[in-house]
Amino acid sequence: MFIDKIKIYIKAGNGGNGSASLHTEKYVPNGGPDGGDGGKGGDVIFVASSSENTLNAFHFQKHFRAGDGENGGRQRSYGKSGQDIVVTVPVGTVVKSVDGKIIADMFEDGQREVILVGGKGGRGNYHFKTSRRQSPSFAELGQKCEQYEVILELKTIADVGLVGFPNVGKSTLLSVVSSAKPKIANYHFTTLSPNLGVVTYHDESFVLADIPGLIEGASEGLGLGHSFLRHIERTRLLVHVLDISGSEDRDPLSDFELINNEIYSYDENLKELPMLVVANKMDMPNSEQNLQRFKQKYGDKYQVIPMTTIMHEGVDEFIIAVANKLKYAPLVQPMQFVPFKLQEEENDNFEIVKLDQGVYEVVGGLVNILSRKVDLDDYDSYRYFERVLKTRGVYKALRDAGAKDNDTVIIGEIEFEYLD
Repeated sequence: MFIDKIKIYIKAGNGGNGSASLHTEKYVPNGGPDGGDGGKGGDVIFVASSSENTLNAFHFQKHFRAGDGENGGRQRSYGKSGQDIVVTVPVGTVVKSVDGKIIADMFEDGQREVILVGGKGGRGNYHFKTSRRQSPSFAELGQKCEQYEVILELKTIADVGLVGFPNVGKSTLLSVVSSAKPKIANYHFTTLSPNLGVVTYHDESFVLADIPGLIEGASEGLGLGHSFLRHIERTRLLVHVLDISGSEDRDPLSDFELINNEIYSYDENLKELPMLVVANKMDMPNSEQNLQRFKQKYGDKYQVIPMTTIMHEGVDEFIIAVANKLKYAPLVQPMQFVPFKLQEEENDNFEIVKLDQGVYEVVGGLVNILSRKVDLDDYDSYRYFERVLKTRGVYKALRDAGAKDNDTVIIGEIEFEYLD
C-alpha cells in the first residue's frame, strides 16, 4: 500500500477557563477577587522528516488533537497550558485546506510549522475588578477551538525522475544503478508507487525516482494519472526511458511524444526541466533502426543514451551523463504561495444585521469575545455586558440601523429586548 494523498482531522486545544475565586483568609476581611487565568490550549505543529517517504501512517490515525489548557485556580494560580501535538510528515508534503488552498509546504528536513494555535485561556475575575466593582463574581471562559479537515499531499523530492510507458525498463534501470530493490516483472503496472534509489558517482550522489502510472490520458486522470504525475514536480532532471525496440508493436517515437504531451499538459512549467533520453532494450530486433530514426528527429535537442539495462550495458555512460546534467540543473525550490490560515484572527469588530421586522442580530468578533465573558444569571457579569455594549457603540449602531424600543436583539446565544 502506498498513500500519497489523504485527509486528516486536526484540532488545537481549548483554552482553560478563568477562575471566579474570592480570597478568604482568617483575619483578612474583604480579601477581594483572586481568580487565576486559564491555561492556553496546545498547538498543532507539523514537522517534516526525511525518515518517512509515504503517508501510510495516516491510514491508521486520522485524528490529531492537542491538549486543552487547565482552568485557573484560587490565589491567582494560572492554569497549566495544554500539550502541543506534533504531526510528523514526509519531506515534500503539502498541507492544504479541503478546498485546495495551500497552508504549508513541508519542504526541508526538520521544518516546523504551527498549523493551528491553541485557544487563549480565560482571564480570572482579578482582571475585572474596578473601583466600583470591588468583588466581581464572574470570570472569562477559555477560547474554544474548532476541528478542521486538511489534505496531505506528498510530492516526492528527488533529483531525477524516470518517466515513460509501463514495461519499458524504468524499474530495472533503477535497480541496476542504485541499491533500490523495486518489484520487477514483465507486465504493465508492476510498479504501483514511486521507488527511490541513491546513485553514487565519485564523491557525489543523487536521488533517482521511478515514476509509475504514465499512459495516454494520464494528465486528465486516466490510469494512475494525477496520483503520480505530482511527483515529477519536485525533480531537477527528467529521464525519459523508451523501449527503443518497439517490442510491444508500439512506435518509440510516438510513445516519446505522447508521454511528453501528458507531462506538459499536467504542468507547463515542466518544459523548463532538462531531459535525458534512455534508448533501452538495445539487444532486441529493430533497436538500431529505431534509434537512428529517433536521433534523426530528436538528436539535436536531446542527449540519447543507448542501454540494455538487463545486461548492465550503458550504465556508466548513463550515470556520467546524469551527473553532468545535474551540475547545471536548477535546484528545486519550495512552492511560492501566500499561506492560507485555517483560523481567523480574533478581533472586536461587529456589525448589525436586520433579520426581520423588529429583529436585529449583532455579529462579528466582539460577539465571540462577549460570549466567553457574560453570564446573564450573574448581576456583575450582566452589568459588565451592558457597559461593553455602550462603550463599544453597539447601542448607537442598533439605533442607526432602525432599532426601536421592545425590538429583539440577538447577540450570540443571548436574546433581549432593546430599550433606548
